[in-house]
Amino acid sequence: MGKMLVVFKREYLERVRSKWFLIATLLGPVFLGVITVLPIALASRTKSSDRLSDVIIIDATGTDLGARVSKALASTTPNAPAPRLKVVIAEQVAREEDRATHQVMNHEAVGYMVLDANTTAGKDMRYAGRNATALIDVDNIERMVRQSLLGQRLEREGIDPNRVASLTNVRLDAKTEKITDKGKEGASGLTSFFFGYGIALVLYMMIAIYGQSIMRGVLEEKTTRVAEVVVSSVKPDTLLAGKILGAGLVAVTQVSAWLLMSFLMYQVRGPLLRVFGAPAMAGAAIKIPSVAPIVGVALVLFFILGFLLYAALFGAVGAMVSNQEDVQQAATPVMLLLIASLVFMQPILLNPSSTLAKTMSWMPFSAPLMMPLRMALIAIPWYEIVGALLSVAIGCWIAIWASARIYRVGLLMYGKKPSFRELARWIRMA
Repeated sequence: MGKMLVVFKREYLERVRSKWFLIATLLGPVFLGVITVLPIALASRTKSSDRLSDVIIIDATGTDLGARVSKALASTTPNAPAPRLKVVIAEQVAREEDRATHQVMNHEAVGYMVLDANTTAGKDMRYAGRNATALIDVDNIERMVRQSLLGQRLEREGIDPNRVASLTNVRLDAKTEKITDKGKEGASGLTSFFFGYGIALVLYMMIAIYGQSIMRGVLEEKTTRVAEVVVSSVKPDTLLAGKILGAGLVAVTQVSAWLLMSFLMYQVRGPLLRVFGAPAMAGAAIKIPSVAPIVGVALVLFFILGFLLYAALFGAVGAMVSNQEDVQQAATPVMLLLIASLVFMQPILLNPSSTLAKTMSWMPFSAPLMMPLRMALIAIPWYEIVGALLSVAIGCWIAIWASARIYRVGLLMYGKKPSFRELARWIRMA
């Protein structure tokens, strides 16, 4: 135990005294704040293209829908060329599309749209152009076609044409509020969304950064032959445990510092938000979702168990190989397990009660990220939380058991990267 504490102390102090640790600790909240606020500020200023109306409208509906759309588009960008309307029959659409395509290729127009029987039936409209990948432009074009079609239908039902625009051009901002077992929480649904995303992102960063740090540290000691000296007085299992605990405490220290600095930044959020061009948000008090004590304990346990699981795997990877070229390839399976959680983060954010979300919350390699994410978004039954913790704990025990044996044998092994069969033999030998 005493030797493990010596290794633990060395690992912790060596990492904390690093200038890169100090830089990351000081700039971490600033970076997270920038990547959170800056996209919101930029999105609030993002507008459609100033040439949105410079399009060709191929109208094969046999109605005045094309003229309505042309008028709506012309009002959006009055300084740009007006839409060019071509009223054709269905048989002429293909020929006009070829002509319009060449005009767009020759920079005579930004794009063209086709309005036909499917459009009047409310099914679809076709658009092709240089800005087809500009989501805001396409969304505005769809909205104008939709409003024009709705206006046409309302007029056919006898509604005064002068009132159609005022009746159809309505925009609402949905104000959401989260309800828990204790009632209304006060925090908006969007706030809970970003809160859950932030928790999962911080957990991912800590596991990825410090897990790979352990892997590189083990590899460095192995390649410099320092490990041969160390294991003469310290058991490999003790050495691995000290490294994992030391790096884990460093991660906890950094996250604690980030939380404190984030709180201080929140207190002076007004000037900071004005600097980034979001004055409307400067005076708004952001209601942070409340976290029950039992939920807070569960979040800490998920972080600890998840970190131990991946740290043990990364430590084993560092002991398996003998050079920097092989370590990245050997670490790929472990990183894929971690990245898989990140890949499924968005669909789970959108629907935290789905079968996918529940499944990912029970798997040992993804539960440390997915379950805290869901816990921040919705109320999770206690038995699901306990089951997920047991799943991660079992996975953590298996990972530590296997990694300790691989570490024990591989730390003094040099040469080519071992195969899976050789790894299994190492585990049996140990």
